[in-house]
Amino acid sequence: MIKPTRKAPNLVLPTVYHGEFNLFNEDPKNFTMVVFIRGLHCPLCINYLKDLITFLPILNDLGVDYIISSADDKTRATQMLQKVGSTELRFAYDLDIEKAKEWNLYISKGRGKTSLGIEELDYFPEPGLFLVKPDKTIFSAYIQSMPFARPQIKDVVNSLNFIIEKKYPARGNIN
Repeated sequence: MIKPTRKAPNLVLPTVYHGEFNLFNEDPKNFTMVVFIRGLHCPLCINYLKDLITFLPILNDLGVDYIISSADDKTRATQMLQKVGSTELRFAYDLDIEKAKEWNLYISKGRGKTSLGIEELDYFPEPGLFLVKPDKTIFSAYIQSMPFARPQIKDVVNSLNFIIEKKYPARGNIN
């Protein structure tokens, strides 16, 4: 089970434009932000990534690395980045459903075409956002069972400013 102050599950995935991502090889100053999205079929994910792009310089200044991941294959992941209008996003693909479960993500069964006219995958993870400390322990976890009401990047950035400045500890780690 994912809990703050415990080791994160490893995450090794190919990315569309940035080679292989391996969480345990990351060396951020403060955090690695691990963002799981539903995939190409999700219009809310597209908007979420567009929002994330605007905060990349601030995240960089805060010493926060990031990875975005979905269960989409490389073709769909590339199409997602085209829809978002970015080749700079570090976007991983081929997230295995068993690996998604290790991260405590909710899993949904595809139901056909979405409002975008794109077929959902047979199975895909619902959104999650995790802050992982440089020692590879979980600092915080935001896990959603549907695409709505996920943490807004602006709120996460504002929280990071406070967390880093005040050396705020991980919370929620008591059984």
